[in-house]
Amino acid sequence: MTGSAEAEAALGYVFTSPEVVTLALTHRSYAAEHALDVSYERLEFLGDAVLQLVVTRYLYDTYEDLAEGELAKVRAAVVNQKTLAAIGRRLGIGDAVLLGQGEETSGGRDKDSILADIVEALLGAVYLDGGYAPAAEFVLRHWVPIIEERATAPGRRDYKTRLQEILAKQGLQPRYEISESGPDHAKVFAAELWVGERLIASGRGSSKKRAEQAAAKAATAADLSGAPDRA
Repeated sequence: MTGSAEAEAALGYVFTSPEVVTLALTHRSYAAEHALDVSYERLEFLGDAVLQLVVTRYLYDTYEDLAEGELAKVRAAVVNQKTLAAIGRRLGIGDAVLLGQGEETSGGRDKDSILADIVEALLGAVYLDGGYAPAAEFVLRHWVPIIEERATAPGRRDYKTRLQEILAKQGLQPRYEISESGPDHAKVFAAELWVGERLIASGRGSSKKRAEQAAAKAATAADLSGAPDRA
């Protein structure tokens, strides 16, 4: 990646104002060396707010069974420098950053702090250039898998682990059978939870993990001794 065109390819978004993406890639060290009075920092500030809003709204709409404290824990686990830097590194954003010579020689292109800041600045640029919809699309595309991984086990609500512990005391193991339906952009997954030849419970969700968690949640409230046999 060598510039704004490659940054656009990584983001999956074409800017109507090329200047804004260039600004989002301009580190203060580069600005200082080239006598510029602006850098990505204001866009980073904006992008941070957009990221927080999109993730918060997704958590609020998707995880109705999580209390406020649990929602906050999941958000903190996915909106942080480590996650932002990992996404920036995966997209190759570091190669597009405009750095001063000092930062360049000290490995600035792979620093977590710079990568995280640039991702937020680019998100702010997308929001400024195109509005909420493309910014939210970018966030959801990259953050939803991370959110789903973290939200399946916010403490006491990790139903799969709880159920496995209950069954282990009886010398049993759960088995999940997954099916899916719907178009690629809106798939629905269904999970049947079996113990031996007995169907214990079922659940549905927007991912395999969520469907399994829903089935395990139902199973923890079921009378396992009275579960139906497989026909």
